[in-house]
Amino acid sequence: MAGRGAGPDFVESLARGLDVLACFDVDHRTMSLSEVASAAGLARPTARRLLLTLEELGFVRTTDGAFQLTPKVLTLGMAYVGSLGLWDIAKPHLESLVTRTGESSSMAQLDGSDIVYVARVSVPKLIALRVDIGTRFPAAQTSQGKVLLSALSPAELAEVLAEPSRAGLPPYIGRTAEQLYDELTEIRARGWALADEELAPGVRSVAAPVRDGTGTVRAAMNVTVHAAETSVDTLLHDHLPLLLRTAGDVSAEWALWQSRPHVEIEQRHETTA
Repeated sequence: MAGRGAGPDFVESLARGLDVLACFDVDHRTMSLSEVASAAGLARPTARRLLLTLEELGFVRTTDGAFQLTPKVLTLGMAYVGSLGLWDIAKPHLESLVTRTGESSSMAQLDGSDIVYVARVSVPKLIALRVDIGTRFPAAQTSQGKVLLSALSPAELAEVLAEPSRAGLPPYIGRTAEQLYDELTEIRARGWALADEELAPGVRSVAAPVRDGTGTVRAAMNVTVHAAETSVDTLLHDHLPLLLRTAGDVSAEWALWQSRPHVEIEQRHETTA
């Protein structure tokens, strides 16, 4: 993983430390020193020093010789979400949407050729894939991803799609590149996207764009249903209008949040004798 930096200011040790953190996931909650070294492509002594440093900083704990992440790691991701103001703005709207639809709703942003979830309110239903804040999926296989891809320029789109996905999922083979480009053109015109069991069997969703104060699409919000329970017609006719209204409300509030002063200047009170 490490060693990919080319700039003169690239800090190799920092990259390796981040690689170590990235080794842990839902399938690798606890790892031995050897497993971390192998996953990160590091020598055991180097991996050990990095793990002990991360442990001293509070990001990693060790039990019986095995390592695992601590909740402090959440501060890294939530600092990004918090800096956007997205979570505080989106949460009540997502909760209201979930109450009205009875289905899970999420918000995601584009990272390379993947989407990454930055907000989510779920309901206890059996869905083929687990989704949490920070979960990564191939953008072209999701409704949110297609909304975000459709907002890119042709040059940006080609560059993004050329990047390999880091989600670890098999690619969707039911569509050619030309069909994807045609679909994105249609999505750009109509303002929403559908993904019908493209990510996994039984997973069906519709998504709408979330825009910042300049009108730029910065995120996408969706409603996800189980295909066996909810038809495409129900998803589009019942849930989509609510989703479009909610995404518009979030966009408007986000624009107001971005326009507010973020630095308060202390007012000086001068006194005269």
